[in-house]
Amino acid sequence: MKVGIASDHRGVKLKKQLINYLVNKQYEVMNYGTNTEDSVDHPLYAFAVGRAVRNGELDCGILICGTGIGMSIAANKVSGVRCAKVDDSYDARMAKFHNNANMISISSKTPLYKAKDMVDAYLRSNFKDTDKYRLRNEMIDNYHD
Repeated sequence: MKVGIASDHRGVKLKKQLINYLVNKQYEVMNYGTNTEDSVDHPLYAFAVGRAVRNGELDCGILICGTGIGMSIAANKVSGVRCAKVDDSYDARMAKFHNNANMISISSKTPLYKAKDMVDAYLRSNFKDTDKYRLRNEMIDNYHD
């Protein structure tokens, strides 16, 4: 599985730790930056991973910023992206299981052990492809206001 990962300046440390963790678990990991703690504009990194997911270059994406909220909002502006801001392994599993999320976003304040659990739960989950969940996701995909 090919996983894209990006962070803003606040998420660099956690991102590096997660990259090592995922590589050790035999995932192919693509780092989309940033790689320093110099202040950056997080939407640029969320957009880059989102475009790669949409274009089929990645199977999924993981984003990290101070709260996880900004990255999630930015990623969801990319057509075809379903990014869920998750706070625990249950959220991460359900993001994929019910909502078919192709990206997750987490807070840089998340302890490493918890971030690992969330990433594992997300990557091990599959979409529950039933009429009910498919219909709900299609409603979201087709809504334009």
